[in-house]
Amino acid sequence: MTKLLCVYCSSSSKLDPKYYEVGERLGREMVAEGWGLIYGGGNVGLMGAVARSVMAAGGVVVGVIPDFMQVRELAYVESTELVVVPTMRERKRIMAERAHAFLTLPGGIGTLEEMTEIMSERYLNLTQKPLVLLNQDGFYDDLLRFFERMVAEKFKSHGLAELLAVAPTVAEVWPLLNQPKDYQTDPLWK
Repeated sequence: MTKLLCVYCSSSSKLDPKYYEVGERLGREMVAEGWGLIYGGGNVGLMGAVARSVMAAGGVVVGVIPDFMQVRELAYVESTELVVVPTMRERKRIMAERAHAFLTLPGGIGTLEEMTEIMSERYLNLTQKPLVLLNQDGFYDDLLRFFERMVAEKFKSHGLAELLAVAPTVAEVWPLLNQPKDYQTDPLWK
């Protein structure tokens, strides 16, 4: 059975080409590292670039898409498996349950919402699955500073940054996924 990496990312087709290039590199390296993809099921944007790249490299792609998006012909029907669900909530639940780890690429509010939900589950000790943020070209620098401010102003206890690992490049993602930190023994939980 292939271990599945849940990738959260943009569905926009209007991004700087550098984001699609990294998405394609990620897809190729996922297969080389023994990972399959589970994701939101789209055929467009960064989401589509990652999925097509995984398929082209001979990997497994599991798309999970709400029926209203499938009706709009946004589904990547070439996926190894395409799961059609009634709601966005059901989509996220299935993706989280079937994933062995999570990776967030640059994206918008949907991407941010998905990542922070997994951060919350990790904080509440509801999942031990690794969560990595790919901070391509500093895309998430302001968000990471905001997390630091949350802690500094005591909206969040120390250890928030420990809920996710940050990798500046695709090559630096794999060690973080393959040797995840033991969050049970992290000072955050004490």
